[in-house]
Amino acid sequence: MIRIFQILIFFIILTVNLHGNTDEKLFKKIDLFGEVLEKIKKEYVEDVDQSEMLDSAINGALQSLDPYSAYMNPELFKSMETDTRGEFGGLGIEVGMEAGVVKVISPIDDTPASKAGIKAGDYIVKIDDKQVQGKSLMEAVKMMRGPIDSKIKLTIRRKGEKKALEKILKREIIQIKSVEAKIIQKNIAYIKLKAFNSNSSNQLNKKISDFEKKNRPIGYILDLRNNPGGLLTQAVSITDFFLDDGEIVSTKGRKSIENRRFFARKGDKVNGKPLIIIINNGSASASEIVAGALKDHKRAIILGEKTYGKGSVQSIIPLSDGGGIRLTVSKYYLPSGKSISDVGVAPDIFIEEQGQNFKANSPSDNQLNYALKLLTL
Repeated sequence: MIRIFQILIFFIILTVNLHGNTDEKLFKKIDLFGEVLEKIKKEYVEDVDQSEMLDSAINGALQSLDPYSAYMNPELFKSMETDTRGEFGGLGIEVGMEAGVVKVISPIDDTPASKAGIKAGDYIVKIDDKQVQGKSLMEAVKMMRGPIDSKIKLTIRRKGEKKALEKILKREIIQIKSVEAKIIQKNIAYIKLKAFNSNSSNQLNKKISDFEKKNRPIGYILDLRNNPGGLLTQAVSITDFFLDDGEIVSTKGRKSIENRRFFARKGDKVNGKPLIIIINNGSASASEIVAGALKDHKRAIILGEKTYGKGSVQSIIPLSDGGGIRLTVSKYYLPSGKSISDVGVAPDIFIEEQGQNFKANSPSDNQLNYALKLLTL
């Protein structure tokens, strides 16, 4: 019962911190929670591991907040830290949790996930024939990691498909070259940005500088499709490349330290040349900041499909028992004051992706082809 009281204290602290509410109704709910635990212990048809059950209760409280907050027990927290430091095989997929199952935010280009045809918005309902429902997001992520070159089977539910899809993927070391760029059709600079990692802005700056010196393109296409985001600082720097002034993004949280505003510095690196940004449902987080800010400033034409809508910042917070929580601490707001969370960024020109085997910059890439027509009119 000591463990139960520890959990009850956790719920008191969590609820008071979230709502500032210490009224009688709150304590009645806490009493009710304790009563339910006792009934389960005495009446349930099978013996229950109370520790596991209470871990699920903690995780349930966190996941009721949003799809990105989650609990990691000490064993899972330690293993996740080890995986982060060492080499492991991954799938190249950014995921969240929705309705108790894993939802794909974005498959990263040229990774096992994208090669297998997994799409943003897919629901992963089974991992190696094991049900995902009832597991935490971090537990599901742990299941998807494994030895390099080992295989994994994902059972997918997709909107518009009556039957579940089964995908066999081989785990790889995920190494993302964040920037690919080249001159295409009638001297247009095409830049594919796959992620916002620590060196993305430097890579992009070099590519733009080279283009401006050697090619002097007539316009730019920035492809943010299936880019799951990354570092906020990189999103700010890359947006700043195309602006002379003005606000880029702000973050707002409960703590004053989380409230920040970011502004562009003078100097548009492409000298105001036409800019088209291509987005889709797999464009998330930092991608949405770039597309949303440049749309608000009317600096770019946004083309494609609405973005995912992940406009929040998570922190990993260690707990006293050796576990940890992933908790949303602030949200992103565009210059217009609009939140990205659960809304996303809508394109100026809606062009639906064609075909099931979409690959950026292929001859059948209808979204890129439309962007090229706009720049060559």
